[in-house]
Amino acid sequence: MAEVVIVRDEAEAGELVASAIVELVERRPDAVLGLATGSTPLSTYRALARRLADEGAPDVARVRGFALDEYVGLPSGHPESYRAVIAREVVEPLGLTPELVHVPNGEPETIRTAADDYERAIQAAGGVDLQILGIGRTGHIGFNEPGSSLASLTRVKTLTEETRADNARFFDSPDDVPMHCITQGIGTILRARHLVLLAFGEAKSQAVADAVEGPLSASRPGSAIQLHPHATVVLDEAAASRLDHAAYYRHAWTHKPDWQGI
Repeated sequence: MAEVVIVRDEAEAGELVASAIVELVERRPDAVLGLATGSTPLSTYRALARRLADEGAPDVARVRGFALDEYVGLPSGHPESYRAVIAREVVEPLGLTPELVHVPNGEPETIRTAADDYERAIQAAGGVDLQILGIGRTGHIGFNEPGSSLASLTRVKTLTEETRADNARFFDSPDDVPMHCITQGIGTILRARHLVLLAFGEAKSQAVADAVEGPLSASRPGSAIQLHPHATVVLDEAAASRLDHAAYYRHAWTHKPDWQGI
């Protein structure tokens, strides 16, 4: 079972996860972070930026990163490409070394080999130490839409219309949202040593309940976290509202020794 932590709001979640990342970097200065995009992880990145600006914060010059996914076919330099988003919201605010942060290559000219290239790069780095995840209303993690194999590796996927609609707010028109993406597979994600899934708001509550307490199913890709030996799910009250065992999760978190962290 994943550890479920129910917090007041996104700000508290961000502080909690940022603390775990700082502790990781203090132990391992060349730690490998798995980086999600979208609005969900922003509170974590902002809290982490504040922590790293403090006197005595660990040096992150050697920290490495791998983004979960990228759109296929967006023009180079497009502001909503995940390469641009990661640079704008993660690399620059945190002071990471740009050359050490990787994003899947969504260029059509090299798309046939891009997935295998990305898998090899993650393996060459020694694997991901801490993977940040969000979850979509369809239950997807990364861009692994319902029906994705639980053993899948990095590959090109077709986005559902629900996912495209959710992401349309970042584009001038819904028609501008790409139809295809390249994403780490569920099997790739499960190789990370620690998964941290964040979810906020009632709209995510059913996907969260399916992922944490529902049956393990490719129809609910987020449920794959149940297979992981070290998965932490950090939720606000609204996202946790459909959980049957919320009272137990609160009890367990309240009585957890501080030294264990998340």
